[in-house]
Amino acid sequence: MRVIISAGGTGGHIYPALAILNKIKERDPKAEFLYIGTHNRMEKDLIPELGIKYLPLEVTGFNRKKIFNNFKTLSLYLKAKNRCKKIIKEFEPDVVIGCGGYVTAPVIKAAFKMKIPTFIHEQNSIVGLSNKFLAKYATKIGVSFESTVNMFPKDKAIYTGNPCSEKAYNIKSASKSEFGLSTNKKLVLIVMGSLGSSSVNDKIVAMLDKFATKDYEVVFVTGNSYYEKIKDIKVKDNIKILPFIYEMPRLMKITDVIISRAGASTMSEIMALAIPTIFIPSPYVPNNHQFKNAYDLVSKDAACMLEEKDLTSDNLIKMIDELLNDKDKYMKIKNNLKKLRITDSADKIYKIIKEMVDNNGKLN
Repeated sequence: MRVIISAGGTGGHIYPALAILNKIKERDPKAEFLYIGTHNRMEKDLIPELGIKYLPLEVTGFNRKKIFNNFKTLSLYLKAKNRCKKIIKEFEPDVVIGCGGYVTAPVIKAAFKMKIPTFIHEQNSIVGLSNKFLAKYATKIGVSFESTVNMFPKDKAIYTGNPCSEKAYNIKSASKSEFGLSTNKKLVLIVMGSLGSSSVNDKIVAMLDKFATKDYEVVFVTGNSYYEKIKDIKVKDNIKILPFIYEMPRLMKITDVIISRAGASTMSEIMALAIPTIFIPSPYVPNNHQFKNAYDLVSKDAACMLEEKDLTSDNLIKMIDELLNDKDKYMKIKNNLKKLRITDSADKIYKIIKEMVDNNGKLN
């Protein structure tokens, strides 16, 4: 199988793309891949470092505030689409996959024009601008939230879950000793995404002393850049401050409660591992989609939510204590997460893609 895959901008798009790529590689070791991303976002460094053939496109997203800037955006899009046609003609893919970010728009549109089967994946509960545009050009569409199926043409959308969940479910758990943690204490993990969040991190740092008297342990993952600001502060023995954790789900598997943003990939891992979570959704994302992601679980009694504007030490610690001490509430959330989780998402997506390729874009 020859595969072009595209996703860009953030880990929320890139890591699901890599999960799909790795599943195809696992099931078809002879598969060949070409990754198309942006020329200036995180994938331009990450993907080549993984040994995956990479081609950049110069594209920009639409600016909702400065409308006249979009003339350049449109010009770059048209140039990128024409370049993608040449790339597709040379690479001759069996399928083209898009996992979100504005870079996917010219890639999927060009593939559609050249009659190549296409698959797009929407990670969030609210459809992103690129996937909204691409829905009519996609052969099939995978979604992470069941509620999102109805936002796409009914003959195309399939509830696959997020492919990051499968890796999290199958990964080997860490040991507490690996992180200098006690085996007989509960663990609270605070992490605001791979890059951290300065606004929330500032509030967490200010309340660290309040955790000192608790009988549980806290691991606070700050993100690399923020860690440099606070690495020398003194904290009690039950608190660990770390800049970054590679393969975070290994630690999540031994965690009792998580405090997290509501990014789609992180949520898929939380659902797969059925970990009771207090979401603090980012208010700085398009369409307030993190709030809507979190609410999708909160409305099913499968999570708790604390908006950033309401984040205080009293509010957060009260919610943590309630989760850890109210066994009935804790188990209700855990059991509801188990009902919602999909632990073979990447495999589901592979089967859809394989059937498309075998049937030249048509599914039975």
